[in-house]
Amino acid sequence: MTFLEILWFILISFVFIAYLMVMFSIITDIFRDHEISGVAKAAWLIALIFLPFLTAIVYMVARGGGMAERSSRSTHALVDRQDAYIREVAQTSPADQITQGRALLDKGSITQAEFDRIKEKALA
Repeated sequence: MTFLEILWFILISFVFIAYLMVMFSIITDIFRDHEISGVAKAAWLIALIFLPFLTAIVYMVARGGGMAERSSRSTHALVDRQDAYIREVAQTSPADQITQGRALLDKGSITQAEFDRIKEKALA
């Protein structure tokens, strides 16, 4: 195998992987977009199957600007849902915090001043 054959193989592999990434990002964007109808989604998918390169170029020109916006909205929505879930699961009530602080005070792990700060924080 010559150096040029190896270089050609690397180039073709890179182009193929880039092509797959573009196709998957377009398909993901088609299903992420709630503004287009099901018929339009089916038409884009059929076009991607039968004329993949031409359809990818047309889709990127026609709808490419909105792809980043839809992806960003989806990511922000996911982060917001995750943050809400974490807050819901990790949140303890003020009474629980004061009880835990009292237990630490009774064990002698914290001082009265530290307990008062915990209590102030819990009631704030």
